[in-house]
Amino acid sequence: MAPKRRPARGAAAAEERDPDGMFRGICAFIVPHGVQPRRLEVWKQRLVQMGGRVVEKLDKGGPAAGVNHVLAMDAKALLRELDAAWLHRFRGSVVSFEWLEECLKSGERLPEHKFTINYEDEFKPKKSAGNGDSIVSQPAKRSKMSFEDQQRTSSEDRGEHQDASAGKGSDVERSSNKYASSQTNSGDTKDTVGSQGAFDIEEASSGGPSIYAPADLNRNITKIFGRLIDIYRALGEDRRSFSYYKAIPVIEKLPFKIESAEQVKDLPTIGKSLKDHINEIVTTGKLSKLEHFETDEKVRTISLFGEVWGVGPATALKLYEKGHRTLDDLRKDESLTNAQRIGLKYFDDIKQRIPRHEVSEMEKLLQDVGKDILPGVIIVCGGSYRRGKASCGDMDIIITHPDGESHVGFLSKFVQRLKEINFLREDLIFSIHSVDGTDSGVDTYFGLCTYPGRELRHRIDFKVYPRNRYACGLLHWTGNDVLNRRLRLLADSKGYVLDDTGLYLATRGSGGKHAGRSDAIVSCHTEKDVFDTLGFPWLEPHERNL
Repeated sequence: MAPKRRPARGAAAAEERDPDGMFRGICAFIVPHGVQPRRLEVWKQRLVQMGGRVVEKLDKGGPAAGVNHVLAMDAKALLRELDAAWLHRFRGSVVSFEWLEECLKSGERLPEHKFTINYEDEFKPKKSAGNGDSIVSQPAKRSKMSFEDQQRTSSEDRGEHQDASAGKGSDVERSSNKYASSQTNSGDTKDTVGSQGAFDIEEASSGGPSIYAPADLNRNITKIFGRLIDIYRALGEDRRSFSYYKAIPVIEKLPFKIESAEQVKDLPTIGKSLKDHINEIVTTGKLSKLEHFETDEKVRTISLFGEVWGVGPATALKLYEKGHRTLDDLRKDESLTNAQRIGLKYFDDIKQRIPRHEVSEMEKLLQDVGKDILPGVIIVCGGSYRRGKASCGDMDIIITHPDGESHVGFLSKFVQRLKEINFLREDLIFSIHSVDGTDSGVDTYFGLCTYPGRELRHRIDFKVYPRNRYACGLLHWTGNDVLNRRLRLLADSKGYVLDDTGLYLATRGSGGKHAGRSDAIVSCHTEKDVFDTLGFPWLEPHERNL
């Protein structure tokens, strides 16, 4: 006999409620005017079933009592229920029912800014049509920041300065790490994010339908900063690129258009130099520093060469000094490695971003193939996909097995099967360490793949971790690199060493300074264990677009 359902709470039945559904975190008051009661009831039920909450009554003379969304048919219906004074005090989102309808149709939690109700228009004086004048609709003076953006902005680092140096690895290592450190860029401005609960070994959700949708009203600034990031990285000046990298998400979340540098003087990550850049951009519409770089042949050429997979700043400089100026020049250079030649051959393919729905389909394909080879294997797509972006530059696949043993030797079989079905096409890096236990027992494959039925190449990486190292691997390859850097610095300050293979106790050298990592690994079963051990506030994957 089937168990009885719990009685509905209020007007919205919460049967089969998914607490991690697309409306997770929403507490809504729904204005009933202008919509049929049955339709309204269905909307309430769907909102609750998909993780949200509905408040039936508001104290109209007091605070919002946890409500972060108000939904209404239009401004007139809204103002029949709530007065302007209450709405001006309210700090959440005021959106039309159209937003809810479109979310349900698409299966994704869509950005709210297109559906905001500008109720203030109702208070604007309109010219009389009887005098022959047209009725003019005035834009609202105040732009609201969504509830999620308020939460993210309040958690931003307050001026923390971090070392952005990438180390002294080989060009191939630097290039293969470059994509991991550039998964959030100025081009990702209208994206959706995954909304999942705390990571669980059975379900490391790769991305559901929550929102990462900053308004980006200052794209004139973020676009220029994004270009400077690319240039400084190509020149090997990672410290300088990182300052712009940290500033972009702070600027793009602002709910107003920057018209003066004074408006950003107290923002985290915006120092004097960036403030001067912003002032120049909003005053002249351009930045002289960027114009200088873009007209400098050396900078322009090294930047271009650095976009080839496997070519790092040092190699790009050597190729420039050999007299090469174009990609055609590189194709004639016999000193390029096989991996660099593959990166050059598919240069245009690799630069194309992958739509989120295609990544989702390919992740499912990988999971099906993997479980056919090894039942119970866990295969998760990390990177910007797991952080909920609408498109990805590549795919970062993190793999383990719950029993802690069966992952050994899995990658070779997995790669072979994927080649047999024509999914994997070209190899870049392939190293197996799980069999002999070297290099923390982590297996690695970097290569190119194709979406089924197409020839367009996409970058894809596999990392197979022993179970006791998987949480740190998943955390690292989910990113973003700002968060990774903060966690590494925090770990160092607390006597640990954090990397993708684990959280270790640090060893001490002369003078009490850290000399490296010890063999003592801290047990971290989940990503949250890492956050808790370091004392860093827990962030869901979609909250890691710092």
